[in-house]
Amino acid sequence: MTPTSVRDIRNLTLLGQSGSGKTTLLEKLLAAAGAISAAGSVEKGDTVSDYDPQEKAFGHSLNSALAHLEWAEHWVNVLDTPGLPDFLGRALATLPAVETAVVVINAAAGVETVTRKVMDAAADKCRMIVVNRIDAPGVDFAALMERITATFGRECLPINLPTADGSRVIDCFFKPDYDAQPAFSSVRAAHDNIVDQVVEVDEDLMALYLEQGESLQPEQLHDPFEIALREGHLIPVCFTSARTGAGVTELLDIMGRLLPDPTEGNPPQFLKGEGPAAEAVTATTDADKHVIAHVFQVSNDPFRGKLGLFRIHQGTVTPSTQLFIGDARKPFKVGHLLRVQGKNQTEIDVGIPGDICAVARVDDMHRDAVLHDSHDEDHFHLAPPRYPQAVFGLALQPEKHGDEQKLSEALHRLLDEDPCLTVEHNIQAKETVIRGLGDVHLKTVLEALKTRWNLSLGTRPPAIPYRETIAGSAEARYRHKKQSGGAGQFGEVALRVETLERGAGLELADEVKGGTIPYNFMPAVEKGVRQAIAEGVMAGFPLQDLKVTVFDGKHHAVDSNEISFVTAARHAVQEAVQGARPVVLEPLITLTVRVADEHFGGISAELSGRRGRVTGTDSPQPGWTEITSQVPMAEMEGFESRLKSISGGDGSCSIAFSHYEPAPNDVQQRLAREHQGKRGGEQ
Repeated sequence: MTPTSVRDIRNLTLLGQSGSGKTTLLEKLLAAAGAISAAGSVEKGDTVSDYDPQEKAFGHSLNSALAHLEWAEHWVNVLDTPGLPDFLGRALATLPAVETAVVVINAAAGVETVTRKVMDAAADKCRMIVVNRIDAPGVDFAALMERITATFGRECLPINLPTADGSRVIDCFFKPDYDAQPAFSSVRAAHDNIVDQVVEVDEDLMALYLEQGESLQPEQLHDPFEIALREGHLIPVCFTSARTGAGVTELLDIMGRLLPDPTEGNPPQFLKGEGPAAEAVTATTDADKHVIAHVFQVSNDPFRGKLGLFRIHQGTVTPSTQLFIGDARKPFKVGHLLRVQGKNQTEIDVGIPGDICAVARVDDMHRDAVLHDSHDEDHFHLAPPRYPQAVFGLALQPEKHGDEQKLSEALHRLLDEDPCLTVEHNIQAKETVIRGLGDVHLKTVLEALKTRWNLSLGTRPPAIPYRETIAGSAEARYRHKKQSGGAGQFGEVALRVETLERGAGLELADEVKGGTIPYNFMPAVEKGVRQAIAEGVMAGFPLQDLKVTVFDGKHHAVDSNEISFVTAARHAVQEAVQGARPVVLEPLITLTVRVADEHFGGISAELSGRRGRVTGTDSPQPGWTEITSQVPMAEMEGFESRLKSISGGDGSCSIAFSHYEPAPNDVQQRLAREHQGKRGGEQ
């Protein structure tokens, strides 16, 4: 079957910390709906969504995977996402494809780091919380619910409740059993709380409910329920055990009866054009309009080719449809429109608005591309989620001579798959650097390069991306003059450098008057300025956060040429920067560490030894502490292994780039000496 009406479709993504049981929960949902004959297990490596050999060997989801099921005449597309902090970007990439973010919480572990991050990232979506593993021993459900509401707000309200032993759940919305005994609260209180919250968005319904005292049926609450979800006024909480199946059929009922269809969710905001001139455009779910679809995930297989998963937001797609990719002038014919169930693909005849489909072997397909069938939609794009910045790095060196081009092509394909993988070509250090969200992230990239492209690579820690700036302002004038018989070289540039606020980058200004530097030589002046900025002055690192203003110069009618002004501008910048108190900046990261309380002292000492500054602590659950600190990137080498050693393997961490700040004097002096030594050796 394939959906025939947009109102029958439900799109959701399972998000949450690794260990919350998302993959196992999906297996139980698929089995309960009859989409598979029996639920697989992560341990056996036979689940629908963890089909990649790397995932099977690792025992964790590494990529997002699509599956679908049918329940009560509803078509449900479900995306299972990785929960390790290192793969957060791959999880967030699924948000533009769905109406509902289902955040899964491990009942025994409580609210964890990734849980908070995905809840924040999905704030513009309809959200639901699933508390899984309710059969775990010793769970304090009342304390857990208090923690959820304290973290995410009083909008989080139970729609069903677990029994004390976690063997089943009790409905509090559709047909509440007021005599049942839940593990905490009461069915009556839960029912009244959620109805009170829903009717607040509908004045007429509230009047009927309050003034006349009439009980309301679920059907009457459906529309205001959707409004409450869209506005973030309600975040329903339900309970399950993916291991035993408790609460699974109840969750399926909630998905079909209460979660929004594509006409009821918050529509994605497309933009036409770039920058401030971009105009907001909203796609409709009209099947007869032009096609607008968004590619949210791309995978590359050396043997099966490229596969692009896309969400259809408007229009109808068939195998005969011709689609443009972004601003391309030449369309491609869909040919084979695919329905994806894990690793399995089946051909379908039509894709309607709201559906999630795939197309294979289209080389120009790329992540975040907008597919459309008319040039009216040229220059459309969808603002991607805000991804965490890749900080951890490895420098790569092919062990086999001649593999450089092969490595470049493989990295290009991996960049298209992973929004949080970056590749840098450090010309100064003569190295290719990959950056990711952690050690595990980078290890999986290396494994993919080895298994999928047969690349053997040497690795080493990358050069730290220090930067330079200035602490004051200064002016300089430099004349480049050279005579060698015949036409000579002459160019003179006067400029001023001034400091800008941290993070401002580079600003160039032209205040030349009277034609002292002819207009046609100004591009050469800018080239020279940018060369000096890229080369640095004090320690050989690029300059940032400064303004360069060219205000005067001289030229010669015969001897002036481009190279003269490039050289003069470069030297002028170098002299001005030297007079403006140059400073070396070091990158700092925000490091969040989660450890058991007994390891707090050991981790604090470790952070202090790495020049870390603790900026906050939290207690996500009894017995656990979360420490947030800022640590120089240069001090992070080997931290993850130290964390495992100190915490006995139970600790976890996540990082994000924070900012640049001046390095300590001894570090600045060391880097300056090293730079002078290199320059002396080169001479």
